[in-house]
Amino acid sequence: MMEEHVLVVPAQVFHALGYFQGFSTDINRYREVLLDTKNVQFRPRSKVETDPEFKQLIPYMIFCHTDSSGNVSVFQYVRGKGMGESRLHHKRSIGVGGHIAAEDQGSRSADIYREGMLRELHEEVVLRTTFTERCVGLINDDSTEVGRVHLGIVHRLDVAEPNVSSNESDLIESGFMPLEDLRKYQEQMESWSAISLEAFFT
Repeated sequence: MMEEHVLVVPAQVFHALGYFQGFSTDINRYREVLLDTKNVQFRPRSKVETDPEFKQLIPYMIFCHTDSSGNVSVFQYVRGKGMGESRLHHKRSIGVGGHIAAEDQGSRSADIYREGMLRELHEEVVLRTTFTERCVGLINDDSTEVGRVHLGIVHRLDVAEPNVSSNESDLIESGFMPLEDLRKYQEQMESWSAISLEAFFT
């Protein structure tokens, strides 16, 4: 079985644009350069998972629903043992997504990143509602072993109805939760989710 190759950008490219720790809403400053074909490459996942010289680019999608009274709820779940990144098992999360794989190049679209993002979306959840999507920022967290080798590109998906369900058996305890309840779990969240919750909803 061939090893998975994932999309990465040299960390020095990210640093040259302006290093930050946490959340940045300056999408225009980073996204175009980070996804430029001159800067990205596919490398073996086993090599880059422990190599901070490269940042694996990860689409991170957050589903939000606003009811008729203006109350916001967010799709959340707990990562089971079968999910890919063992270092995040049992952590609560508000984002779904994953690596852009070399196989995503096989599509007819020239936008490999978006093809990979849509593939991850349909692999992880079932959407039975319409939605609007926008890129809202980037996450970098060099304080954790996982974060040092990943860079998140955050997308907010506002759904017309809270009809999103898990498509993964190891994406457990999933469902929409009101913001005021979700905040009680912030200390149990993976770092990207805690950072996003702080950036978006406080």
